[in-house]
Formats: sequence, C-alpha cells, structure tokens
Amino acid sequence: MTHPNVERVVAAANTAGFHIEVRQFPEGTRTAVEAAAAIGVSVGQIVKSLVFGVDDEIVMALVSGANTLDESLLAAAAGGQRCARVDADAVREATGFPIGGVPPFGHATDLRVFIDPDLLLYDEVWAAAGTWHDVFGIEPYKLVEASGGVVTDVKRG
Repeated sequence: MTHPNVERVVAAANTAGFHIEVRQFPEGTRTAVEAAAAIGVSVGQIVKSLVFGVDDEIVMALVSGANTLDESLLAAAAGGQRCARVDADAVREATGFPIGGVPPFGHATDLRVFIDPDLLLYDEVWAAAGTWHDVFGIEPYKLVEASGGVVTDVKRG
C-alpha cells in the first residue's frame, strides 16, 4: 500500500508533466548519507529539501547532499535580511510533510524555491517522496521545472 504522502508527490509530478518511480527503503533515508548509502549513489546526488524562514516568509532551499546551506546567501537570494531554520511544525504546515521526508515539490503552500547549482552537475538526483522511507530519482532540469525553483548559489563556501 502506498503512503498518502507518496501519492501526493507522484500526483504533483504528473501535474508537472512527468512520471516518477518511487523506491522504498525500510531502513530509512532521513539523512543525505543514509539515502546515498541505501540508493547506491554519491552524497552529492541527494537533494536536501531545507525549509527556512527568511524575514517573515517560509522558503525552501534544495541543496546537494554534499553541501551545507549558507543562510546569508539564502536570505540574499530571497531578498531578505534574516534567515533562520523553522521548527518541525512550521515545516509540516508549509509543506504538508514531515522533516526527513519533505519532497522538492507538491507542497501544501506555494513556497519560493532556491536550488543549489551543484545539483545540476549530475544526470540524476534523488529526493524524498513524502516519507522517511520513500525516494525518487529525477533529472535535475526536471527538478528545476517541477519545483519552480531559481538556480542560485546557496552553499557555504
């Protein structure tokens, strides 16, 4: 039986005009390192979907698993001053998904998305599909299209 969160992510992909194949890993894929090991890809190919508050707006950064987000760069990209991590309740309210399972699209609210250009270096990247156990592979240009994201430098140098 498919989890309702996964069904929402698959439906969002279909709405964007493409099909995703969701793979389940019972041992979990909560972190980039866990996901890369389970899937058998490099950590850089894992999409970290990070939710932050920039001033009074909730935004998302899609960051390569090999990189660390630079909060000041995210704030600048969003046209704000202050950037801070938000709590699990705010993540669930904004996205409709739990931390560790937040997909790059299909959110409960319309979030602005900022994408680490390092994700574009790969033929395929892997993202959460709504739970801690479900992931899907996607070509980076489709990730940009489906998320409506802006490609901009957000990684700590």
